[in-house]
Amino acid sequence: MNVKHILLTKITDGTFALGTAEEIARKLRLGRAGSLALKDMLYSLVRSGDLLSDCEGRFGTAEQFGAKRGRIVGNARGFGFFLPDDGSQKLFLPRRAMKDALHGDDVLCYCVGGRNGDEGEVLAIIEHGIREVVGSFRFERTGGFVSSDDTRYTEDVLIPRGKSMGCRGGEKVVAEIKSYSGRQPIGEIVEVLGKDGDFFTEEQAIIRAHSLFEAFPDDVLREGEKQAKSDPLLSLEGRSDFRKNLIITIDGEDTRDIDDAISVEKEGGLYHLGVHIADVSHYVKRNSLLDTEAFKRGTSVYFPDRVFPMLPPSLSNGICSLNEGVPRLTLSCLMTVNRKGEVIQKKIVPSVICSRHRMTYSTVTAIAEGQAAAVTEYPDLIQFVKTAVELTEILKAARKRRGGIEMDLREQKILYSDGKITIPEHNRTISHEMIEEFMILANESVATIMTEMQMPFVYRVHEKPSEDKAASLLAFLKGLGVAARFDPDNVSPQDYQTLLDNLGTSPLATVVNRVMLRSMMKAVYSPENIGHFGLASDCYCHFTSPIRRYPDLCIHRIIKVALKNASSARETFENSVGSVSIRSSACERNAMEAERDVDALYVTAYMQDKIGERYEATVSGVTSFGIFAELPNSIEGLIPIETLPDDSYEFIEERLLLRGTKNSFCLGKKLLVEVVGVDRGARRVLFSLSGIL
Repeated sequence: MNVKHILLTKITDGTFALGTAEEIARKLRLGRAGSLALKDMLYSLVRSGDLLSDCEGRFGTAEQFGAKRGRIVGNARGFGFFLPDDGSQKLFLPRRAMKDALHGDDVLCYCVGGRNGDEGEVLAIIEHGIREVVGSFRFERTGGFVSSDDTRYTEDVLIPRGKSMGCRGGEKVVAEIKSYSGRQPIGEIVEVLGKDGDFFTEEQAIIRAHSLFEAFPDDVLREGEKQAKSDPLLSLEGRSDFRKNLIITIDGEDTRDIDDAISVEKEGGLYHLGVHIADVSHYVKRNSLLDTEAFKRGTSVYFPDRVFPMLPPSLSNGICSLNEGVPRLTLSCLMTVNRKGEVIQKKIVPSVICSRHRMTYSTVTAIAEGQAAAVTEYPDLIQFVKTAVELTEILKAARKRRGGIEMDLREQKILYSDGKITIPEHNRTISHEMIEEFMILANESVATIMTEMQMPFVYRVHEKPSEDKAASLLAFLKGLGVAARFDPDNVSPQDYQTLLDNLGTSPLATVVNRVMLRSMMKAVYSPENIGHFGLASDCYCHFTSPIRRYPDLCIHRIIKVALKNASSARETFENSVGSVSIRSSACERNAMEAERDVDALYVTAYMQDKIGERYEATVSGVTSFGIFAELPNSIEGLIPIETLPDDSYEFIEERLLLRGTKNSFCLGKKLLVEVVGVDRGARRVLFSLSGIL
């Protein structure tokens, strides 16, 4: 047995665990020469992966350090965060503790304590997570560098001479990383997107950075076209026929796929609600080419000028879309609701429908308001809409009673047509509320039915806020002088809704809305039902959009098999709902980030010709480097701290307050701002303060 093996054995069995080279040398009574040889052996064991070492020069195994596996989220300032795979508390990583790890890397990390007990240190890089970098190329005689557009990836990629595809600098490119020299990534340019700063080049760069799937493979397109040619009237066996029923769709004017329709009738004190969803699973068979592609994409991705659908257009805009006046195969959730908003009967049936009208939110709202033109055009919908509005109000009241949180959040809608960008103020109407309430009820009913049948399932879950986040919210409210009484360790949706109700129309309501939203967890997909905190729902899923969301498609398959043979459904889907949940959550997160980044790019282009104009705005964010202000159409801009009046400011993080000697800025404060510029690279609008209102 050689010396190195004995040394490794002594460390792994605990004899020399977590000792430094000097400490181990003293225990072995080694002289100077022996100590140097020992140190070489220890670092050789680290390089071979047999041992790990930390910043203090200690040596041991991952278990001895208490290390966990997880992912690095970087920061432009060089520090980062460690997100453990097991979902436990994330750790803050100072610059020195990052070692050679970069944003996206899969690492081993352990907690070293720190001031708040949440500081960590990287022990080993298991795998570099970023394989391609999208960014700007800087030419140098020996080659050049690519600076990532994602500021979380802090290292430039070295491009050796001859690996730059002839770029001379100033281009937006895609660089593939081939190797690393310590922390330095080395790669080659594999695609030139266009001139740096060009609008559509910047948009394409965002698409590339998020690794979105653009074109469909030819074999997938052929399979989609084949399915789209099938006649739905040849597949009516075992289906309820609702083609003669008054069923309509309600969507926005620019909706690109129509996968839900509704029917509603009143009988005495009961309401009969039908939510009819496109039966996409009839055309997209499990493990088919279409299914494999849909699973890979996970979701459709929507931008102002284009959409990357989950399914080929022959399906998403064709045979699966519930177009007016044509028969379509559906899954229908039929619910009977009493005046208290309670579902007293519910069932799911395979069905066929023929949508009577393709309605828009604005037209349905006009009918609800009794506007003459709309009422005259759709006389057959007058009672339908009246009944639907009644039921909507009943369901809203019921959800509020059980604690569903009604956040006052404005949605930003960006329209792009004929080269022109418009960003109108979003008005939430009764028809928006109608579809939202009906879809929520269907999602709850479907999830409940499948849970009662003990089916493996994909739930939409929303955890309650962590104790730390709830406690931080409580402290923030106290700083504002807002009385709030709830237990941070066991906060309920009712606690949050009561708080919002008590604020009513107070100027602080908007402020509390924002901070409350930040205190809540993100909703995800899961095979385990832990409920939905925001909706105060014990059982919830996504059933209503199988054209654009893979979990909904998976759920439809489970339902159809379960309705025929419950035991077969359990056996078929038991081992797949976990992977569907994980993949779908990741795809959703990536799509949302891409949509947010592209929307921000469009906002900068829209505001480019508004430079010099003044607007009333509301403080929407407070940081150590300035304040963010939001316009009535939800466009947000930064007022840098150095442009604010007064000489010095103190940032009080727990109160989200920037306090100066004369003026202070907090969330909700009304301002008059001037547009002074846009930063397309950072996708940010810049304001200056013109006055305090």
